[in-house]
Amino acid sequence: MGLFGSFSKSKKENLNKGLSKTKESVFKKLSRAVVGKSTVDDDVLDELEEVLITSDVGVDTTLKIIERIEERVAEDKFLGTSELNRILKEEIAGLLEENNKGDYEAYELPKSEYPYVIMVVGVNGVGKTTTIGKLAHQFKNAGKKVMLGAADTFRAAAVDQLIIWSERVGVPVVNQGMGADPASVAFETLTKAKEEGSDVVIIDTAGRLHNKINLMNELSKIKRVMDRVIPEAPNEILLVLDGSTGQNAFEQAKQFTKATEVNALAITKLDGTAKGGVVIGVSDQFKVPVKYIGIGEGMEDLQVFNRDEFVASLFD
Repeated sequence: MGLFGSFSKSKKENLNKGLSKTKESVFKKLSRAVVGKSTVDDDVLDELEEVLITSDVGVDTTLKIIERIEERVAEDKFLGTSELNRILKEEIAGLLEENNKGDYEAYELPKSEYPYVIMVVGVNGVGKTTTIGKLAHQFKNAGKKVMLGAADTFRAAAVDQLIIWSERVGVPVVNQGMGADPASVAFETLTKAKEEGSDVVIIDTAGRLHNKINLMNELSKIKRVMDRVIPEAPNEILLVLDGSTGQNAFEQAKQFTKATEVNALAITKLDGTAKGGVVIGVSDQFKVPVKYIGIGEGMEDLQVFNRDEFVASLFD
């Protein structure tokens, strides 16, 4: 059974806890914005704009939200500040709905004769390998046969970390060691996964090469090789971003969406930051859906993103 429609109490509690720093920051700033005010006027909107920008929603997305609220204020001249939370929730949920076309089911995969291939990209230090490990754990718990590929061969630590995660989770990993050709690792991984009837393959890739051209060429080469083994692989190019870096996450998203066809986002480390607004801004600016969020260090703290629960956690 899929996750949505059954977002459990424990998941809600974990989400609330994971977003507590962002929530506390937003509420404090909102309280200051409306103090002494009874209606949503220009001053309140100016303050609200600052609240959203300083919560790392991003300037363009903030202006879009403010514009939508202005339209609602124009329709109802006596809109009270007590309703501001509700209006914000509705407008932000609306934005996320535009970019997340329907919520994802919990680790469900489309039916296919081939393994579902996820290529994971992102700079070093964002929690890429940890995200892969947790994804493998969640897919395995959902009854899927998982295989990992250690194609980040530019750092010995990356290969070693993925091997450790594979042992911890109890799934096989294809590893050719540091310095191996990443495309060769991807080719071997998909070939084995196909032979052994794996349901899902997760391929790690280098977080940083010498320049953007190298990065683009390497990722393109890996994709070409994958497609020779499994048609249209990879099915998913998952960009992992560190939510605690705020605006830097926007820059990373900009570079990686230029370098390859990113079609899903995982935003990690939201539990350690007040910059959770980055989830809203990145999704809106790059028109790429947020699929997973990391809200803690536990295996279960990588959650499938649910926009309604996310917005409710921030504003309720």
